[in-house]
Amino acid sequence: MPHPQMFDDDDPVLARVRDLALALPDAAEKVSHGRPAFFTTKVFAYYGGAVKVDGEWVQHEQSVIVLPEPTDHESLRQDARFFVPAYLGPSGWIGLDLDEDSDFDEVAELLEDSYRRTAGVRRVARLDADRSTNR
Repeated sequence: MPHPQMFDDDDPVLARVRDLALALPDAAEKVSHGRPAFFTTKVFAYYGGAVKVDGEWVQHEQSVIVLPEPTDHESLRQDARFFVPAYLGPSGWIGLDLDEDSDFDEVAELLEDSYRRTAGVRRVARLDADRSTNR
């Protein structure tokens, strides 16, 4: 049985995240478990997530879930804007709640860091080459 869609296609925050994520080399989007997932060969970000609090699911509908560098993980967890998502959290993933006033430069950095951890050597080299020619 497929998961129901858990996002609004007209969400302006999703549109901003989508633009940032799909600007990365070979990035694509699919729906996974009812939520947008951004990937190359592996997923590097999800839009939306949930946590279980006192036995109840709490949705973080406008959020981005990424896989940060292990050295950054603890400092991000100390920031109240971040949460440890269900299922992915034990594997090092972290979520950031968003709204239209969020710092999308920060979101772009988080997406890029997660991309670098999952995209493979050739794609990361291409990203670096793109970055150096656009300076």
